[in-house]
Amino acid sequence: MRVLLGSFWRSVAYCLHPRVIALSLLPLVLMVAGAFALGYWFWDRAVDAVLAWLETWSLVEFVLGWLDSVGLGALRTVVAPLLVLVMATPLIVVLALLLVAFFMTPAMVDLVAQRRFPDLQRRRGGGVLGSVGWSLWSTVLAVLMLVVSLPFWLIPPLVLVLPPLIWGWLTYRVFAYDALAEHASVDERRTLMARHRVPLLVMGVIAGLISAAPSVLWASGAMFIALAPLLVPLAIWIYALVFAFASLWYAHYLLQALDELRREATTPPVPPGSSAPTVSAAHPVPADRIVDVEARPLPSPPAS
Repeated sequence: MRVLLGSFWRSVAYCLHPRVIALSLLPLVLMVAGAFALGYWFWDRAVDAVLAWLETWSLVEFVLGWLDSVGLGALRTVVAPLLVLVMATPLIVVLALLLVAFFMTPAMVDLVAQRRFPDLQRRRGGGVLGSVGWSLWSTVLAVLMLVVSLPFWLIPPLVLVLPPLIWGWLTYRVFAYDALAEHASVDERRTLMARHRVPLLVMGVIAGLISAAPSVLWASGAMFIALAPLLVPLAIWIYALVFAFASLWYAHYLLQALDELRREATTPPVPPGSSAPTVSAAHPVPADRIVDVEARPLPSPPAS
């Protein structure tokens, strides 16, 4: 718990570092450019497709008709764009996480190592290809879990539990691997991820809950859909900063855990019940240097 809380506050402070803020701009630029390109080519088609799909549901059509009858027909034009934004949110989250992992995490791990653990040996248990493969495989599993869990989102308590848990699992898998890829060996990485699995998953769930903050912007978009071109870049930048914080949190926590693991490996075990250092058997005291204190004669008093 001490390491968990200490690494949390250190990560909050590091998020204000100019280098971290500058690094967060690269995923922001890439994602905003991609979002506007996709919106330019597919936004109208996506909205029309969602609206046509909604009209096939008799209950939805009844609700929309009731809105027209009470003078709220303008909401009909808001429902479909808002649903498109909601359905695009998982894609935005996954892309933000992967871009932060690929472009920001190595630099931030190096920053933490230089400032806190300059003497920590780099054993390079994971390379670039290993990180990419691990991240993509974890993402595929997370997407499958999201798809399988979609029916359970209709249950009010589970919709607040399942998405953060899945995002937390994906965050834990991706950032824990990248935090240890440069410094830990393969065996050390497996040992740490097994020993600290519960704290690492808790860290990921907390980051997943924090990443739900941009959803407030979608609520604003329901009322001011014309502000979506401004709200989407802001939401993407929030996602990038949240995952940058999570990456720093994992770096602080796991590098300290790795340092303590190596100290444990190099410190000889102390026998139980022993309070004083013992003479090593490899370096015994020579027999001619052993002095029997009781057999030594006492010095005679000086003559008066």
